[in-house]
Amino acid sequence: MEYVTAVPHPRSEADAPARSGRRSLAVALLCGALGAAVALLATRQRWAEGTATVAGGAFPLTVKGSDVTGVPAALAIVGLAALVAVFAVRRAGRLLVAALLALSGAGIALAAVAAATDSSALDQRAAEVSGDTSATVGALSHTGWPYVAAVGGVLILIAGLLALRYGSMWPAMSGRYERGAERPRRKARPVDPERPEEIWKALDRGEDPTGA
Repeated sequence: MEYVTAVPHPRSEADAPARSGRRSLAVALLCGALGAAVALLATRQRWAEGTATVAGGAFPLTVKGSDVTGVPAALAIVGLAALVAVFAVRRAGRLLVAALLALSGAGIALAAVAAATDSSALDQRAAEVSGDTSATVGALSHTGWPYVAAVGGVLILIAGLLALRYGSMWPAMSGRYERGAERPRRKARPVDPERPEEIWKALDRGEDPTGA
């Protein structure tokens, strides 16, 4: 009995890197855009709440993520810009932008987790409301939104790691959109001297109707 060994088709082997590049590109775009949106949304939500006691009694106080720390929102914008810039550069420039994208995601996650139990923003709000710089907040509690922001940072980090690994397979911005790119000159078409309208059309195109 003869055994037939299956030989991989050369075309399928050549198409494998292209498929990997397309899949990684789609995942990176999804993770980067979704991560930036999640991080920005989370910073606008309530991160902490408590009660401040003044002469008139106790009243509740709340702070948003942007009141606690501005780092996640700022890095989310940087990461989104880096995600777009990945397609405008090539080679070493793409690696640098991809590294910036990954670092932005890591920074968002670390800053959000570090601020998850921070009470300084509420204490500052209590001091402003009461007029007493030593005022503090009691019955302090935190929400889960800082960790949602951290998840957004992790998604951006994944996009950056994919760009570092597979970015060389991704397409770049077309050369016709790059500054300094020369447009290919069209070859002048022959003009019939007996037809004046063709002479005028040639002049409109910037061509020499005499063929000189």
